[in-house]
Amino acid sequence: MKFKFSPTYLLLTIFIFLTEVLIATKLADIFFVRAYLGDVIVVMLLYTFVKTFVKINDEKLILGILIFSCIVEFAQYFMVAEKLGFRPGSLMYIVIGNSFSWIDILCYAAGCLLLFLGLKFTQSKKEKQTIAG
Repeated sequence: MKFKFSPTYLLLTIFIFLTEVLIATKLADIFFVRAYLGDVIVVMLLYTFVKTFVKINDEKLILGILIFSCIVEFAQYFMVAEKLGFRPGSLMYIVIGNSFSWIDILCYAAGCLLLFLGLKFTQSKKEKQTIAG
């Protein structure tokens, strides 16, 4: 792992972040989008954010994000935000969250799987272009 700034990943991070804000603010009434799609996309946001600043093995990063996401979700089970003294509605209370859900973990896993498959697909496509080319 080494520091390497990527403007492309920065733009992707901003785009995904704005998508998450849109989901949280304007699409909150659409249950499926707010409850599930946001959790699938948030792991992609974490991925692009890290890749903005660090050159790192993709598979290790995706696994690390899945583990991190599960830790945060289990922290919700133990009400860590409240135990740390964050008030409901505060930024850190929202970031940490306040309700544990196995479905959220499945959404994080689905997002990580989509990331992994997308990377494998693009790597395969690049390899084919290199061989053909």
